[in-house]
Amino acid sequence: MTDPLAEDPFDYQLTKSGPIRVSRGGRLVVTVGGREADRLAAALERAADEHERQLLLAKVTGNYKRGNERR
Repeated sequence: MTDPLAEDPFDYQLTKSGPIRVSRGGRLVVTVGGREADRLAAALERAADEHERQLLLAKVTGNYKRGNERR
């Protein structure tokens, strides 16, 4: 079974003003601000590896592959 997060990973950008921009495939998915952005930034820094970071980003966007999406 292939890992969709490895094939099509999320990217993130920490902005100077605080919010975190999360994108996938070059398109902005969500901007996380406030306390949630602070918690996410800390969790991303504590993440053991890239796979764990990808899971955190998927969780914050609510973008989980369930297998029933149209292709």
